Amino acid sequence: MDIKEKITSHLQESAATKQRIIEHCLEDIEQAVHLLQDSLKAGGKLLLCGNGGSAADAQHIAAEFVVRLSKDLQRPAIAAIALTTDTSLLTAAGNDIGFDNIFARQVEALGKENDTLIGITTSGNSTNVILAAKEAKKIGMSTIGFLGQNTGEAKELFDISIHIPSKNTQHIQEGHITVGHIICELVERSMFDG
Repeated sequence: MDIKEKITSHLQESAATKQRIIEHCLEDIEQAVHLLQDSLKAGGKLLLCGNGGSAADAQHIAAEFVVRLSKDLQRPAIAAIALTTDTSLLTAAGNDIGFDNIFARQVEALGKENDTLIGITTSGNSTNVILAAKEAKKIGMSTIGFLGQNTGEAKELFDISIHIPSKNTQHIQEGHITVGHIICELVERSMFDG
């Protein structure tokens, strides 16, 4: 295996995925920005969930909203909670009510009508993310799905679905964090940048 060739190939496919995001996802990203602006201006908060790398993305995006993404912008914190971080809660829920319910239970406890849930699943088949979205809908929350090209069961579940146009999990995850950064920057600037 030629390592430089592999590096080049990976970067080229990552860049091609981002180009396809421009071609296929702009309207959905814009709608997600407006939905979050409305939710936050109405006093809502953002809840996020996902598994594995998507759990890390949920935490990363939540941190950007709470702390700030744009270093030149002095702004108040934006309420965002990653439902992937409390090991005591996650293990208790997994043990007592099943792993499929670890996020839905938290949505039930923490979610309110003006809140928004971002569910992140590259396959679109993560049962715990799907059940969290269903619980959010019951409460009257808005929902945004960060999904892959093959959308699975989650396809019709979210108010807005952002489908990263790739079949490669790595590139879908790279797209998700890029889209998360874009949404955070646009939301924080629209709310607090003059």
